[in-house]
Amino acid sequence: MRRAVSVAVSVALLAGLGSCSDPGSPAAEQPTAGAAATGTPSGSAERLPAVGRPIDVTTGLQVPWGVAFLPDATALVAERPTGRVVRIGPDGGTTEAGTVPGVRALGEGGLLGLAVAPDDPGTVFAYFTSTDDDNRVVRMRYRDGRLGEAVPLLTGIPAAGNHNGGRIVVGPDGNLWIGTGDAGRSEQAQDRQALGGKILRIRRDGSLPADNPFPGSPVWSYGHRNVQGLAFDSTGQLWATEFGQNTWDELNKVVKGGNHGWPEAEGRGGPDGFVDPQVVWPTADASPSGLAIVDDVAYVGALRGTRLWQVPLTGGVAGRPVALLDGALGRLRTVVAAPDGAGLWLTTSNTDGRGSPREGDDRVVRVALRR
Repeated sequence: MRRAVSVAVSVALLAGLGSCSDPGSPAAEQPTAGAAATGTPSGSAERLPAVGRPIDVTTGLQVPWGVAFLPDATALVAERPTGRVVRIGPDGGTTEAGTVPGVRALGEGGLLGLAVAPDDPGTVFAYFTSTDDDNRVVRMRYRDGRLGEAVPLLTGIPAAGNHNGGRIVVGPDGNLWIGTGDAGRSEQAQDRQALGGKILRIRRDGSLPADNPFPGSPVWSYGHRNVQGLAFDSTGQLWATEFGQNTWDELNKVVKGGNHGWPEAEGRGGPDGFVDPQVVWPTADASPSGLAIVDDVAYVGALRGTRLWQVPLTGGVAGRPVALLDGALGRLRTVVAAPDGAGLWLTTSNTDGRGSPREGDDRVVRVALRR
């Protein structure tokens, strides 16, 4: 199988690396010495916000994955292996909002993304690996701090022990945007009839928007390996993080109907007709999961890379990444903008069997952004 790769960093630095979704044992998770992320040398680091010291919001969670905010600044946090949704109130107190039925903790699968539409805080959307052997999107009513019945909106997304994708967001158009993985079967990413290895777009009732690029299909873009980060910039442009395999992880500017290359291309420089990523990282420096965009600066949580990447987005072009919080929190899974717009919330993934748990892990932390 052909892998087209960028030549911006010496291939010699990458010998022996692998990034099969969010890879590795603790002994294999050290970043590659001397390797560098590559983006367009635009966007001066001097004008990027400073990121403050991490402050715990809550601790002692089991692999916190999705995070969604309600209008009153209450946060809902998904625990991947348990199917439990934890409610964090504006005062920092925690309660259980409910357990999503039918969740299967299959390898990297389980209860993954959560989303809430700003205009409908009484409905919570979730993406999870189910006991029916698929990944699916459901909606649940949310009343008096408790979740109701899970109603399926989209089923049949392929599931496996890895490459389940899992991020779900409500876009500025009011629709649901969903990142999926190829479930370890790379050929699915190029098959537009399959739901794996795609970015999908559906209405909040499960129906299909008429302006999707492929009639009768939820597929928005294809040729993805494992998408776990989705966010929109100030123009409404969608960006996505993607796990590479042996060489390059990616930050992609998502193109409507676009073929982003996997498995025929990994990184930049693929055959004509493929969409090149805007940023690539050596796999040991990233394994990029969560993605937030604040004031047209992207923040990417790195699992294997154990850092927060900060990437300026100027005129729809990604600049050179800057590494922050290097090793301070361990594996970073989810990054979301705080409801006050003044910072970020991050979740760690150190209790997922691939990290080295510290006292209090796993945790949700907040960091301030200061200009």
